[in-house]
Amino acid sequence: MRAVSYSQFGGPEVLHVAEAPVPQPGPGQVRVRVAASSLHPVDLMVRSGTFPAPLPTGLPYTPGWDVAGSVDATGPGAEQAFAAGDEVIGFSPWLRTTAGAHAEYVVLDASSLTAAPAGVPATEAATLPTNGLAAAQALDLLALPAGSSVLVTGAAGQVGGFVLALARAAGLHATGLAGDDDREFVESLGATFLSRSEEPKGTFDAVVDLAVIGSSLLDLVRDGGGYVAASPPLRPEPVRGIRTVALEVEPDGSRLADLVALVSSGDIPLRVAGVYTFAEAAAAHERLAQGGVRGGVVLVP
Repeated sequence: MRAVSYSQFGGPEVLHVAEAPVPQPGPGQVRVRVAASSLHPVDLMVRSGTFPAPLPTGLPYTPGWDVAGSVDATGPGAEQAFAAGDEVIGFSPWLRTTAGAHAEYVVLDASSLTAAPAGVPATEAATLPTNGLAAAQALDLLALPAGSSVLVTGAAGQVGGFVLALARAAGLHATGLAGDDDREFVESLGATFLSRSEEPKGTFDAVVDLAVIGSSLLDLVRDGGGYVAASPPLRPEPVRGIRTVALEVEPDGSRLADLVALVSSGDIPLRVAGVYTFAEAAAAHERLAQGGVRGGVVLVP
């Protein structure tokens, strides 16, 4: 099969399309024929060798967290959950295996998959798993009751947009910090817009800091409130009884099914900024590195 691969760390030029063995599903696993998979900022960090955590030994890597596609084969014990031809989406923790979803086929645990949203193109569905689960798990960590207030930085990005949508669905009062050009998008999700050119004011029950502004935001959180950092190395020390936690996205097919239902009901919008073939992977990495992307950068075989 064809797969996006790199055998050394460096710039986008290290990416190439390689031949790799078709993976075989084991017990409880499903092989998915990939139709689309998203690209993320962390992919750029891993590829460049600047990821701030230990990486698996043994290049080459085939990256790719998200998958949208169809079931191709099932391993023992997975046939009750899915059948060949089922349209599915899922999250692949590829850094544990070095074989991700930027390939024609990927094997995942059945528990990390769910039925794809009906009638949604694979290129759109592929933008949901990683970022949608990150947003859901951020709010799950905070466990805010309805009516609570939450400030979301980086609110117009992929994860930020999902957080705003989920906050609205949960009855939270969200404020989205973003660029001036993003006001319409933030307000379309029922959130109060706050320009990043302004000094944030007020007090919130919690903050989801996706723009990595840092510990200064704790001044905006009430005593005993909550703060979610974008990753564990960015978690500030707690003060005034504020609980500080960090995102570590985990596969969860059941939670992903909840998100699919919200996509189907129109409560969660899906955005695509660009679609690239595997052969154009370097260009996709360059586009994402330019910043200002409003929607998913998607790779297709």
